[in-house]
Amino acid sequence: MMDSSFVVEGVAVNCDTLASTAASISGDCNSAESFGVFTLNLDHVVKLRRNAAFRAAYDKARYITADGFPIVWAGLLSGSKFNRVTGADLIEPLCAAAARAGQPIYMFGSQNDALSGAGRQLTADYPSLVIAGMRAPEFDFDPTSDAAADYIREIAASGAKICFVALGAPKQEMFSAFAIDRTSGIAFVCIGAGLDFIAGVQTRAPKWTRALGAEWLWRLLGNPERLARRYLRCATVLPSVLMSSLIGQRGPSKATPS
Repeated sequence: MMDSSFVVEGVAVNCDTLASTAASISGDCNSAESFGVFTLNLDHVVKLRRNAAFRAAYDKARYITADGFPIVWAGLLSGSKFNRVTGADLIEPLCAAAARAGQPIYMFGSQNDALSGAGRQLTADYPSLVIAGMRAPEFDFDPTSDAAADYIREIAASGAKICFVALGAPKQEMFSAFAIDRTSGIAFVCIGAGLDFIAGVQTRAPKWTRALGAEWLWRLLGNPERLARRYLRCATVLPSVLMSSLIGQRGPSKATPS
């Protein structure tokens, strides 16, 4: 794991660039241990404060990057030289590295049409890339169930070295933590809707909104019924996250069972 990090909500967040992060993850895939790659945003902070199982999953992650701009702001306030690295942005550089290194990938989550579409696009962009398998679990999938254990055995048997997990939080992080203990030598990379973006099933916010830190507003305007309450909860934790970074009070918050 990289040394450059800062702590927010009791979590050590990597400060490195997208290219450095992808290279480090790919390099670690040569080790015998499986590991998790999580991407922190304010919604995750809300869940970390409320859900002990989610925090336990986070405790198992080897890489935690800043997905949301508020996490980047917290890093800057703490005095860190900081970079934003989202789950969606990690997919292509990891696939490029996997293609060069001969590391097969697996895609788990999302929907069948998104998986097949993303697979076609990624193999077109990286002809040497090997997709060892893909699987979209049922909608009410339990990430720590016997069914999850069966899926994990499939992933392990496929020979994949990188598994992109597209289940959304907290399922993808809990599934990854569950899988880490049951496999060896696999990176479980949580990427949210990243495969949907590549397949064209969902439209990602334009680059200019991302550059301005306004991706959340673009998403809210596109789906206010689903996201308004989530973003309101995020807004309530933002002041304490920023203040903690500013004054250096970086101790972990205790989670309570949900």
